[in-house]
Amino acid sequence: MLGARKKDAGKSETTAIDPLRNLGIQEDEDVKKMLQGSSMVKVRSPRWQKRRTLRLLEDGVTVWCQSHKSSSRAKEQQSFSVMEVECVREGCQLEALRHMTGSESTKRCLTVVFKGPRKSLELLCQSEEEAQQWARGIRTLQERVDNMTHREKLDHWIHSYLSRADENHDDKMSYEEVQRLLRMINVDLSDQYARSLFQKCDRSADGRLDHEEIEVFCRELLRRPELDTIFIQHSANGCVLSTVDLRDFLKKQEEDCSVTHAQSLIITYELNEWAQKNHLMTPNGFTMYMLSKQNCVFNPDHARVYQDMTQPLAHYFISSSHNTYLTKDQMTGDSSTEPYIRALNHGCRCVELDCWDGDRGEPVIYHGHTLTSKVPFVEVIKIINEYAFKASPFPLILSLENHCSVEQQAVMARHLRSILGEKLLQRPLSTEKSKCLPSPEDLKGKILVKGKREESAEECSSSSSDLNSSDDETSVEEGRSKKKKDVKKGGVSKLSPELSELVVYTRSVHFKGFDQAAKSSPFQMSSFSEREALKLIKDSGVLFVRHNSHKLSRIYPSGRRLQSSNYNPQQMWNAGCQIVALNFQTPGEQMDLNQGRFQQNGLCGYVLKPPFMCQPDSTFNPENFGGSPGHRPILLTIQVISAQQLPKPKREKPRSIVDPQVWVEIHGVPIDNNKQKTHYVKNNGLNPRWNCTFNFIVRVPDLALVRFMVEDHDYTSSNEFLGQYTLPFTSMQSGHRHVPLVKLDGSSLSPSTLFIHVKFSACLDVLFSSPGPTG
Repeated sequence: MLGARKKDAGKSETTAIDPLRNLGIQEDEDVKKMLQGSSMVKVRSPRWQKRRTLRLLEDGVTVWCQSHKSSSRAKEQQSFSVMEVECVREGCQLEALRHMTGSESTKRCLTVVFKGPRKSLELLCQSEEEAQQWARGIRTLQERVDNMTHREKLDHWIHSYLSRADENHDDKMSYEEVQRLLRMINVDLSDQYARSLFQKCDRSADGRLDHEEIEVFCRELLRRPELDTIFIQHSANGCVLSTVDLRDFLKKQEEDCSVTHAQSLIITYELNEWAQKNHLMTPNGFTMYMLSKQNCVFNPDHARVYQDMTQPLAHYFISSSHNTYLTKDQMTGDSSTEPYIRALNHGCRCVELDCWDGDRGEPVIYHGHTLTSKVPFVEVIKIINEYAFKASPFPLILSLENHCSVEQQAVMARHLRSILGEKLLQRPLSTEKSKCLPSPEDLKGKILVKGKREESAEECSSSSSDLNSSDDETSVEEGRSKKKKDVKKGGVSKLSPELSELVVYTRSVHFKGFDQAAKSSPFQMSSFSEREALKLIKDSGVLFVRHNSHKLSRIYPSGRRLQSSNYNPQQMWNAGCQIVALNFQTPGEQMDLNQGRFQQNGLCGYVLKPPFMCQPDSTFNPENFGGSPGHRPILLTIQVISAQQLPKPKREKPRSIVDPQVWVEIHGVPIDNNKQKTHYVKNNGLNPRWNCTFNFIVRVPDLALVRFMVEDHDYTSSNEFLGQYTLPFTSMQSGHRHVPLVKLDGSSLSPSTLFIHVKFSACLDVLFSSPGPTG
């Protein structure tokens, strides 16, 4: 039912929460409290404290943070969606709050941590119960939205816009209000067609649509003629799909086409009881199925851990973060515990801690020799202990960039032991000497410390290790080497024994060539700047691939990337580099590729490398790939058919309607890199159609990623990003599929989707001997 906003304080509670029926939580006590609103204190520092009223709006997802400012821009900045929230933390996370409240009042504190770069919201509630109600309420709303079917999300999307377009809140809409609605939902209809559709739906002929008539109007707008066409093509009688009809369709989709599977789909997605009972699927049931996760372009079987997790660590790509503590740039950005929460919640399995001596004998984490703020080492370790294994059970690597004195290194070691406890790996899993690294399965639930280690005499005889306490990163990083303190004087170790002995399988050493590395322990690893890595790939691609078949390599961004920009991770994966560290705080194409790479295998942060990259005698050269036995090129044909419910462009252009166009990109070895685009559709973000077909030859499918990117075409300036989706080539499903678009920060844009058709075929006419690009 169309939701009305509160008109006054005396409006009934039932009416106020009625719009939440689509979410199925209208009777939830915590949500009721959020709808009523709460007066809280927003805190940024001991000197900056402002009273705010937080209230959940009737759409069930937007929280309004009311201040004394009245400008429209201020209002936009003071609201947030529960789907933009990474997590809600009870208790004092901000030092300023601790000083304000004292130990007795910490339970009245609440911290809302957001996805992306937005700063957390630190709040002081009036009571402990109120803080708990808001924390539970936000989590409840998030869980419910996450579990909604696409149809439910679509219904909620419709009702949210209807509520906003109904300016006088009378549950009826005039033609002028309908025009406002059309602008909101990103569609430009001719006045003649819009008025004709309005009159068709106005069954009462009173010039106003009631809520049922409005829903009919919206359903008419959201009709999917392309789905109707597919349905009719596969229906024997043009009205319903029989089990046999559906089975034949599934066969074309290259899915399980058994009668049993077809019947299970009817039971799951068909809403009509009579049709379900008679094993039939109506057009509505078919639409439900086509919009389901099961019919997503991403193979749902890959949403769980499906790969072999018993191979050595060096055989996996590992999701890795650079300068994890930073929220923005490398020079003046804030250091915080929050980026660790975001990274770990998204399956990151290697985080960085840039450690320096702090006051009162306690080490701190920040970007040394810059104006970035500092965060206590102990606070970061507490966060890591709390979130290390919430998203993935597989090992987490702490990459220590250690600039601390011996005394504070010992403090670091004590914190690691006392806080992480049994999770911290402190000794090899077996007393027997191993010739290879342990597996993710062996190390399940364990936290590994990566850093320098004092080697035994036997290890030193074949090692390229030195006793610099910092990792290779700062010793070669541009612009910082002159400021680096000398940590090795007179040959005396500046490593704390307590910290050194915590480094077991990830021992940092300087790289002194492939020959010397081959003679050293598999537990030694090196870090390379992006420039060093690219040179090795260009000059010694095959040797680098072989090196990475048994040794871990960490790649990090150039020190010149002061704005925390990222390099292209695909080039490093092409050489088998495992720990390809990116600035997670900086969204963009590079992070899209990273999220796409690690979307498979249950988002666990570990992806098994192709077999040809795990062989010590591999002949694979990522820079000059001309094909070889075992690498059969595939012709990928993608038809971009349509899009649904695309978002509006910039907030600065609220009345504008998008002119969408779609890019389809292949990211892989250089010879596979390719991209093609559709034409743009003018003034239609609701249901644009393209029907454009693209062909791509993919020679190394095991390394390829496919990226769909939608942008708003603009004649006068650069096109504006609207949404994207990236996935591994090997995780794509063939047939008619929907592509769920995501925002720049990787969060869902549901119900925004692309509708495409995917076909794989053998590409026998590609000459295996043709050389690939070398530049």
